[in-house]
Amino acid sequence: MAKSLNARIHSMVWMAVISAVVGLSGCQQNGGDADEILIGHFGSLTGSEATFGKSTDNGIILAVEEINATGGIRGKKVRLITYDDKGEAREAGTAVTRLITKDQVVAVLGEVASGLSLAGAPVCQENGIPMISPSSTNPKVTQVGDMIFRVCFIDPFQGSVCAKFAREHEGLKAAKAAILTDQASPYSVGLQEEFEKAFVALGGTVVSKQTYQGGDQDFSAQLTAIRGEAPDILFVPGYYTDVGNIALQAEKLQLKVPMLGGDGWDSSKLGEIAGKAIDGCFYSNHYSHEDPNPRVQEFIRKYNEKHSQTPDGLAALGYDAARILFEAMKRTESLKGADLAAELSKTKDFDGVTGKISINEERNAVKPAVILQMKDGKPSYVSTIQP
Repeated sequence: MAKSLNARIHSMVWMAVISAVVGLSGCQQNGGDADEILIGHFGSLTGSEATFGKSTDNGIILAVEEINATGGIRGKKVRLITYDDKGEAREAGTAVTRLITKDQVVAVLGEVASGLSLAGAPVCQENGIPMISPSSTNPKVTQVGDMIFRVCFIDPFQGSVCAKFAREHEGLKAAKAAILTDQASPYSVGLQEEFEKAFVALGGTVVSKQTYQGGDQDFSAQLTAIRGEAPDILFVPGYYTDVGNIALQAEKLQLKVPMLGGDGWDSSKLGEIAGKAIDGCFYSNHYSHEDPNPRVQEFIRKYNEKHSQTPDGLAALGYDAARILFEAMKRTESLKGADLAAELSKTKDFDGVTGKISINEERNAVKPAVILQMKDGKPSYVSTIQP
């Protein structure tokens, strides 16, 4: 308890120092020099979920290049500063603190992982700097305060989408579900809770609930227990590295049941890790590269020209988050935090790559979800579910 108290005191002192620094430099905090506007991004560019941060950063950079090619905003070019948080909460908080106090950005984009957004969001809120998470789906993220936004759907919707799909999709019609959750991940725990609640409400039964911790290598005990309950579907609301390993071990144990998950699966690495073991499994996501919408296909063309690969959902969300920020910057009277946040709140029917996006009173995005199925190691479109 003493250690915890000391940690809290240290945290309070540190935040007071940050506030003082920002207060002293407030007259200078205009997002850069006379010719540029500075925005920040914090993401996992290294670590077990590195494709999340890299894809998001690539999407943001594309949006920055586009806005600057048209003359920027108010005659100023936009400059992006990105820091790698290595997938660690402590690093995420440090990165956001540096973006605000040292670099003096006018807005922050990030993170993908809900746990890391929850580390960075209080710093933005404390200092009055708007933050837009491209893809953190845990409801608690925007509950931090009125400076925190997101452009993705949230877990109550994603969980209900997965439950409805499991119960009603032809070929599944799952009556019994097992769940394997990363107990250390706010994203995984939150999505598990919402899926279970919706699945039971739809008449299904959860026959087994097992847990692991992100980075674990051996899932045999949990999978053996699940196999003994003979479920119709295995819900795994985790991130792609763990999901790939789980799929491989499930196949080895001859647990012949389709897996289902959330947007944390979305990475080209999933197919590389799991191979054929992941084929036939499903996950919810924010967009499909097979969508014929001209805006979607134009984004894919530009991204592919630059990176020689098809963009995943994280790249699309990073792109949409940056573009929504830029549109708010064009409309607002000033780039002060309160003015910019007020304009972000007015976002309605924004024509994004990931669908029409409106920001509601909780600063969450109201938008559809898609279900994808893994085939030959790659995602293929199955259906769209409207909010």
